Parts: sequence; C-alpha cells; structure tokens
Amino acid sequence: MMAPDKSSTRASLTACNTLGFAATARTFSEPRSVAEARRQILDSRAADERLVVIGGGSNLVLLPWLDAHVMRPAFEAMTITPAADGRTATVSVEAGKRWHALVMELATAGWWGYENLALIPGCCGAAPIQNIGAYGVELADHLLRLEVMSLEDGSTRWLSREECAFGYRDSLFKGSLEHRVLITRLEFVVTREATPQLAYGDLAQRVNAATPQGEAITPLSVANAVIATRSEKLPDPAVLGNAGSFFKNPQLAADEARELLAHHPTLPHYPQADGSVKLAAGWLIDQCGLKGARRGHVGVHDRQALVLVHFGGGQVSELLALAQEVRESVHTRFGVWLEQEPRVLGEMAATPS
Repeated sequence: MMAPDKSSTRASLTACNTLGFAATARTFSEPRSVAEARRQILDSRAADERLVVIGGGSNLVLLPWLDAHVMRPAFEAMTITPAADGRTATVSVEAGKRWHALVMELATAGWWGYENLALIPGCCGAAPIQNIGAYGVELADHLLRLEVMSLEDGSTRWLSREECAFGYRDSLFKGSLEHRVLITRLEFVVTREATPQLAYGDLAQRVNAATPQGEAITPLSVANAVIATRSEKLPDPAVLGNAGSFFKNPQLAADEARELLAHHPTLPHYPQADGSVKLAAGWLIDQCGLKGARRGHVGVHDRQALVLVHFGGGQVSELLALAQEVRESVHTRFGVWLEQEPRVLGEMAATPS
C-alpha cells in the first residue's frame, strides 16, 4: 500500500501502522531534513495545530481519527567515526533510517553492538521510546546520547543516556517528554572486539552451526541467526498485520514471584539485578488456552502468544477487545496484570466531514 502524500489533507494512515487498521489524520508530512522538520513544527504552532510524531508504525495502535498534523521523519543520514586506535567507533544516525537496515550495515562491516536487535521493525528515532531490546541486548546498552527537538518551539538539545531514564521497554519519552519532543538523531558506540551475546534461547547453537570450524563468530553471523529465529516465531507485518510483542513480560517483587512459582513451578522466570523476577508473558497467555485463538478479524498468533494479529478487514476495536480479554484471562488465572506495549494514538470517533 502506498504511503500518504508528503503533505495532504485528510491523509490516510493505514499504511503507517503495521497492524494495518484504517486511520485518518487531518494532515500528514514527511520532512526530509532536520531543518524541514523544524519549519513544519513552527508552522504547526503558528496555526495552533496539534502535532503528532510517528515512526515506522510498528509499535503503534492507531484509532480511526487523529485530529492532528502527523509527521513522520524521513531524514536518515548515518556516519561512522572510528576512534584513533580503530577498535571502537561512534555512530551517528538520523531518526528516519530503518533500524534493521542500520543493524545490518554495521554487522556487515564487522562492528559489534546491536546485532542481536536485527529484524526489529521501525525507525531509529522511535527505538529509544520503548528502549527496544531482544536476546539480552537493549538499545540503551550502547547509546551515548540522543538529540531531541521541542515540538513547542523547534529548539534542539542533547540528552545523555542517563537523562533518558531507560528501563525495560520504557524511557523518558513515555513519561514527561511524551508528545513533547521529536527524536532527531542517535549517537552510540560500536566495537571491533568480539562480544557475542548468545545466552538466550538456541542462539548459540544456531550461530555455532553456521560458523565453519576454525573460523571466528562475526556480528553478521549473529545477526543472521537472530533473523532466522525471529522469522520462525514472529509474523512478517507485510504479510500478517501485527505490532510485534503486544504485552510486556511482567516483573514481580521477589516475594510475589516465589508465591506464584510455588503454585506454577514450570513458569519460565528470570531473576533481575534489582531483585525482581521477570515472567514470560507468552507462557501465561498460552496457559490460558489463548494461543492461536481467533476473534473475528483478529487473533493471538499461533506460534507466539505475545503477538496479536490482524487478518485484514477488521476494526481496531476488535483488537482492543481481544487485548482486554487476554489481560483479564491472565489476571483471573495467575493474579498478574499484563501491560500493553504499543502506544495508542487517536480517537474512536468517526472522521469529521
């Protein structure tokens, strides 16, 4: 499906969310530079027009109507600046670059850092919002700083990793800076020193099987193993509408986790550095008999219960009802409330004429 025009009135956003639900915005634009984004922000403010920023739409639930100017950054320059000794490098990348493309360029060039985050959809500018992560690696692990632009006056400033208040699928951009800034660029460090993170799942087995005897593991071989693993478990949004993991893995205090595990000893769980225990949300959903369940045009994926899917032709209200059914089922059986991961934007009201 074609993306909306670069600047249009009553713009369809159906192609701007990987769930594929029909949605409409008052206006839509794709600035091709930071300077153009600033001009559009100032123009919107002068017109007293609400401004909403989106990325690739892969972690987003769009409701039918957004009474706003929706901006999707399309600037995507990237530079790699090696240190004097050549062992590390600083990467600067603009918001509009596709995350997977960035990962593969770095891995192909032999730089270690984000190879475990291959095939995660979306744009670089959206990645810090939920501190994307997979297979033991998070965006925050290697980030140095990022630049933000105020949606009030177009001014820019840099925020350090610490200032971003990163947590598990969380950041300052889901809190006090939500809908207040546009993330324009990221800076992070990569290394030539082999630092494979292979502790999750069968990643080590896959990588070792694909590496000829006597040859070293490369970031590209790790990225390819991650791609193979994700492709087996997760549906391609281009084929089956989805927003990736729809629920976060819940974290319980140690005493709460002990009590739950006493009743459900096979529940997969992962002790955290702060003493809490992370639970496998997909297992909880599966135990409720919902894996593969279908409700009209939407359902729970049959290979990964964390993923809710849209088979096409449905309404976003169907998905929200299914999400609530999943949350209530898990709470009834395990006493645990699951937290939704994708952001929700817009209104359920019909598009004004």
